[in-house]
Parts: sequence; C-alpha cells; structure tokens
Amino acid sequence: MDCLGSALGSFLAEAGRGICRSTYIRATYTIRFKSNINALKNVVNGLVEVQNKVEKDLKTLEIKGKSLHVQLRRWLRDVEEIVSEANSIQEGRVSCALSLRCKRVSKEFELGRVQKQIAERLDVEIRLGESEERLASRIYGRLEQVSSFLLILDDVWKPIDLDQLGIPHTNEHKSTKIVLTSRFLEVCQSIKTDIDFRVNYLCEEEAWELFCKNAGEVTRLDRVRPIAKKVSRECGGLPLAIITVGMAMRGKKKVELWKHALKELKSAVPYVKSIEEKIYQPLKLSYDRLQPKMKSCFLFCALFPEDYSIEVSELVRYWIAEGFIDETQNYSYLMNQGITLVENLKDSCLLEEGAHVDTVKMHDVVRDFAIWVMSSSQDDSHSLVMSGIGLCEFPHEKFVPSIRRVSLMNNKLKRLSNQVVKCVELSALLLQGNFHLKELPEGFLISFPALRILNLSGTCIRSLPNSLNKLHELRSLILRDCYYLEEVPSLLGLAKIQILDLCATRIRETPRGLETLNSLRLLDLSRTHHLESIPAGIIPQLSNLEVLDMTLSHFHWGVQGQTQEGQATLEEIARLQRLSVLSIRVVCVPPLSPDYNSWIERLKKFQLFIGPTANSLPSRHDKRRVTISSLNVSEAFIGWLLENTTSLVMNHCWGLNEMLENLVIDSTSSFNMLRSLTVEGFGGSIRPAGGCVAQLDLLPNLEELHLRRVNLGTIRELVGHLGLRFETLKHLEISRCSQLKCLLSFGNFICFLPNLQEIHVSFCERLQELFDYFPGEVPTSASVVPALRVIKLRNLPRLRRLCSQEESWGCLEHVEVISCNLLRNLPISANDAHGVKEKIKSHEKSQRLESRAFLCQGQGQVSIKYYGILG
Repeated sequence: MDCLGSALGSFLAEAGRGICRSTYIRATYTIRFKSNINALKNVVNGLVEVQNKVEKDLKTLEIKGKSLHVQLRRWLRDVEEIVSEANSIQEGRVSCALSLRCKRVSKEFELGRVQKQIAERLDVEIRLGESEERLASRIYGRLEQVSSFLLILDDVWKPIDLDQLGIPHTNEHKSTKIVLTSRFLEVCQSIKTDIDFRVNYLCEEEAWELFCKNAGEVTRLDRVRPIAKKVSRECGGLPLAIITVGMAMRGKKKVELWKHALKELKSAVPYVKSIEEKIYQPLKLSYDRLQPKMKSCFLFCALFPEDYSIEVSELVRYWIAEGFIDETQNYSYLMNQGITLVENLKDSCLLEEGAHVDTVKMHDVVRDFAIWVMSSSQDDSHSLVMSGIGLCEFPHEKFVPSIRRVSLMNNKLKRLSNQVVKCVELSALLLQGNFHLKELPEGFLISFPALRILNLSGTCIRSLPNSLNKLHELRSLILRDCYYLEEVPSLLGLAKIQILDLCATRIRETPRGLETLNSLRLLDLSRTHHLESIPAGIIPQLSNLEVLDMTLSHFHWGVQGQTQEGQATLEEIARLQRLSVLSIRVVCVPPLSPDYNSWIERLKKFQLFIGPTANSLPSRHDKRRVTISSLNVSEAFIGWLLENTTSLVMNHCWGLNEMLENLVIDSTSSFNMLRSLTVEGFGGSIRPAGGCVAQLDLLPNLEELHLRRVNLGTIRELVGHLGLRFETLKHLEISRCSQLKCLLSFGNFICFLPNLQEIHVSFCERLQELFDYFPGEVPTSASVVPALRVIKLRNLPRLRRLCSQEESWGCLEHVEVISCNLLRNLPISANDAHGVKEKIKSHEKSQRLESRAFLCQGQGQVSIKYYGILG
C-alpha cells in the first residue's frame, strides 16, 4: 500500500501541477488561441482519465490509511473544480474578448501578410485578389462589433499605420489594447504608445532554471554542474542565448566539452552553428539597420572589457578622434552629438545603462556579437580585442597588416615588442590599465604610422620614446594616471592632435612643442601636483583650445604685474577666443578689467580657485564656480565675478566685512546668476561696516546657503548687510557656528521662507531656537517654512524649540535629531505625523547608550519620546 500511495501520489502531483500551470497561464494560452485551446483540451482529457481511474481504485481497493484516503478525496474535489473551469474556458472561447497575435521571420514589414494573419484570427474570409484597403475595411468592421480585443504585434521594426491594417484606435468605451514588441524605442514612440518599458534580462536564478530545462538532466551531474553554471552565466540572462546554448549542450556528459564551450563563449566564437544562426543573425538585423557611422560607434564599444562601464564623455572623445563625428563643429556641439548617438544605441537595445551615472556598457552577448563582426570583417572594422583577460605576454603574432583597432587594456602586460609587423591601417591602440607596464620601446610606435588614438593610462611608464613625434595622424594622446611619468618628449610633428590628457602625471613643466599644437581642443592638466612652470607665450598660441582643465594642479596662474617674469598669466587665457570650459588656480583676486569681464562671459563652464589653498567640495551649482581661500579680501572687488557666477565659496578669508562693504557700495544691481553661497572659517563677526546696508536684495535667486565656522549670532546679520530676502532659498546648512543663538528672526523684510526644503544644523553649542520673531510680529501663515521636507539636527545641546507653539510643518518627510537633549517638541500636528517617512533618530552622548526617538502624537504638536538600550 505504501508503494501504491507513493507511485500514485507522484503521478497525481505531476498531473496536478500540469493542469494548474495551464490554468495559471490561461492568459498566455488565449494569445495562442486555437493551438492552445486544443492543448488545454488534451490536458483536461488526460486529467479526467486519471480522475476516473482514481475513483475506480478507491472503490475497489481497501485503503487502510485514513490520511491517504482523505488526501485523494481532497485531490478529486480540486480536479472537479479545475476541469469545470477548463470546460468554461473552452465553451466561452468564441464569446470572450478577441486576442490577436501577429507572428514574428523579418525586419521587412509586409502589410498584406499581417492583415491575413489578423483576418484568420477573426474568421474573416480572405478573398482572392482583394485589395489591402478593402480587407482593412472588413477587419475594421469586424473589430467594431466586439466589445474588446487585444492585439499583439511581435518584433516590429518600423512604424506601422494601424489604419492601413484596419485596426480601430483605442476607445475609452471599449477594453481595447494594442501591445507591440520592438528592439527600437523610436518605433514605439512613432506609434504614440502610452506606456513604454524595457524587458529586462533574466536574473541568475531564472536563467539557470531555463538553462537546465534546455540542457537537460546532464546539469544534475556533480562534475558538470559547476561548469554548466558558468556557461549559463556567460549567456548574460538573455533568453535566446540561454536556450540556444542549453540545447547545444544537451546530453553532453564530458567535462571537457563543457570547458571548451565555456572558453569559446568567453572568446565570442560561435562554437556551434546554431549560435550564429539564432543569436548573431537576429542581432545583425539590428546592426544592419544602423547608419554607417553609428555602426562604427557601436563596434568601438566592444573594445572595452566585459561588463565594463564606459564613461560617455570618454567614449565620445574616442569617436571624435576616429572621425566618426564631424570634426568641424565646436567641442560642445560634438559632445552633444555624441551623447545623442549613445542614446540612439541605447534605444536600439545595443547599449545599456552602466553601473555609474553617465556611463554605458554592452551586454556580454551583444559584445560577443560585435567582436564577431569585427573579427570576421574585411573592411575598416577589423579589430583585435583581448581586453580584461589577464594577458601577460604581448600577442605579437596577432598583429596583422589589415588590423584597424587593438584593445589590450586592463591586462598584466609587463613589456611590449620593440618592433611588430607594420600595421599601416591601425588607428586606435588601447593599452590602459596594464599596471605592470614600465616601458614603451623606441621601435614600437614606428609600426603604427596612421595611429589616431594612443591610450597608456594607468601604466607605470616613466617616459615616452622620441618616436612619438612620428605619429603625424595622432588625434588623442591619453596618459591619465601615469603616476611615474616625469617627462614627455617633444610634441613637434603632432600637428593634428586634438586631445592631450596628462592628468595625474609627475610632469614639472609643460611638454616642449606644446605651442605648435594648433589643432588642440582639450588640454587636461588636472591633478598635476608637481607642475611648477608654464612658460609665458605658450597658451595663447593654442588658438583652437576649447577646454583647459587644471583642477587640483600645483600651478597657480598669475596676474600681470604680480607674478614671476617669464611665467604664464591670466591675461594669456583671456586671449583664447574659442575657450568655453576652464578650471584653474589663480594666485589672487583679479582686478576689475574689461578684458576679464568679456572673457569670463564667453565661458560656458568655469571653476576659478583663487588663493594658495583654494579647494572646495562640489555642490549642485558648480557650472560657474569661484572659490576664494586664505586671502585678505579687504580691498578686493568681486562684483564683476559675481555677475557671471552660479556658486561662490569663501574659505578662511579675512577682511570679509570690508569686501562686503565695497560690494554693497559699488553694486548698482543684483547678482541674479548666483545660486549658491558658502562662507567657511571666518573668525570675525559679519556686521555692516560703517552702517552700510544694501538697499535691494543683492542675491535674489539664492538657493543654497552654507555657513561653517562663522562667528555670528544670527543669520540676520548677513541678511541685513546684503539685503537678502531668501525668497528662493531651498537648502540651508549651518555648522560649527559657536556664537549662533538663533538661526533667523522673522519680521520686517522676511516674514517666511516660502521655498525652503532642507535645514541642516550641527555642532552649534549655543543655539537655543531655530526661528523667533520680532516683538509684536506673528507668523502670517500656519508655517514660516511651508515647503520644508527635511530637517537634520545634530549636537545642539541648548536647543529647546524650533519655532512658535502655533506652527505646524505639514510637509516634513525626513527628520533626524541627534544629541539635542533639551528638544521635546516638533512642529508636527497629529494629522501630519503620518507624512514623516523616516523615523526620528536620537543618540545620547554615552557611548554605551543608544537612544531612539519616535513621534508621539499630542494635541497639535508631536513630541519626542526616548528609550535607551544598553549595549
């Protein structure tokens, strides 16, 4: 009887799972329609036979096990319900909502063929010789008679005119839906779809399940399973690849075969014909649809290692250097054009979002396809890709005369060949990320006379050979993060170079021959911590320079008359007519000058770090930033800078009151562009010198205010000095202001802060309250900060209240209170408390005591309630 129960239970469970699965995915079956209805009928008939057999056995067999008897009876009841439901589905299939699915073969859309498929599903007669317009009219008439329908168009390559098919437009009075799948977002947009979403790849667990289903029982073998999982993972969650590779390995028990398959998959070689036919050929249809230059841009992405997140800006620079993008336009235009191409490739499902902001990457299978195209091509896309594979020896034998691009990046190469086969067509050589590479042989570069891109970033080379200046076609020389590189040979002969990246190198002076680079567009000298000299007269000769990045460089640009003779000055930069992006250090605040003013107006983006230690953290408004540090600014006038600045940072300066007084006296209008103001490390108090007060708001569009280590009793002191109204202020941060007793007093010009969204206050030991009011003044509304969403309070030992008892801050979403032990109430009413998404936090000073605070709803206000846990 145990044997009977076991065998019968196993059989019934399998049958039950099958019919339940059929019921669960009945929506999918209606799409298949006739074939799936027949399949459902067969499954139901089989289940009914099992049902009859079980009932017969129950009558004839004496079943002593009561539990088994009960289980079988319960199962029979379930079967009756399932069979009944299945019969209902079959009986109602004619009257139910129509579900139409247009079959997928090719990228060429045939209107007549699709019309006939729809007509067949609708049982509309197909008449010999009938025009497409007439058939469309009859299809339309048939669909108008039904209350609802679902049309699925699979693998659409080009925009479709639904009117030509005979499909009525969706009607709000009918339950009609049209679903289409496409590899191109532009197709969906052209048909004016209401909802667009990308179908993601399978997760690792789902991919493995699908792989096992296609590869069969062999994946259960202990010796095969670990390698099979790696093979499955190599398919990157792409169902088509998983199914194809799984079927190719079905029944293969030898471990050697699996190891070979894994190696071939990693090398992008279609080791079985089915991979080329079922995976690469469909992808090739997408590839063939691209314009010639877009094809080149797409293939270039495959030069990077697997799963590599490529900086979009870096990628576009490569495309510019290769000539894929028109070189005649300005640099900003070219970058925008390149970003547009990136987005088009993403919309075509050939690129996807990278792991970081402003990065992209290739799916492993798509990358394998691209490498397959390049390796099998005889045109200008023939490339050698061996990136990120742990390569230790230089692949001398792989260099053939016809090769166009080589990527050996992110490997373990220690040395290069002194001479290789002359590759007269080679345009790109990517060697970055070979950290053990210390030398570039003199004869190595001579083999590549047509080279346009040379990237040696992240290598340990100390110098470059003189043969570098033989690369007359070079457009991009990238030596970023070559930390040991101290000397660059003469650049004479590199007249076509457009991008020179020397970021984070050890050079002490600019390379010889720099002044001859008339085509240079981008010069990156950022993080050159040892750079001491830029001779006068060099920079003005770079007439096409558009981007000069010297962020965190040791070199400080001088001002004429205030610098060592023979050194470059700021006046020379002002002569660069095409310059649009600039980041430099300057020794002092430049004086007011018409030349400076017109020059800074031309810049689209700039960062000026003024002073010996000028540096600051980035903010949200750094497009045009001025940072002034460790200077006496008492006699400086910065009005001309503020007219063109979005962010101003003042770090550890003295003479601030005098500078502000000059600013107030000399300014005839407001500084409308400034969005962010930071004052840090000012020991004196900020008070109007000589009673000088601005008559108008000098910063009417200020959105961020950061005050750190500033000696003031209330922000009102700064407000009165500059006439501030704070009508646009969104973010307020105050930290380590030891004299601060009240954040802001309301009254007179400032009655409330209408746009303030975040308040961060920390380490202000004398602060007693955030907001108070002038005598006789009362809040004009229920809240002086109606838009406040986030408040963070930390280490404020004397803070007792935030505002008046009558106020309620109803928009709060995030509240943090840490070491503010005297604070008992928050201006949140019982009705508003549910809006706080983040819990309030509070920590006592004791290292062993963790305190947490919760919202305690009272009458009109919410108080903080503490509890402690001893660790």
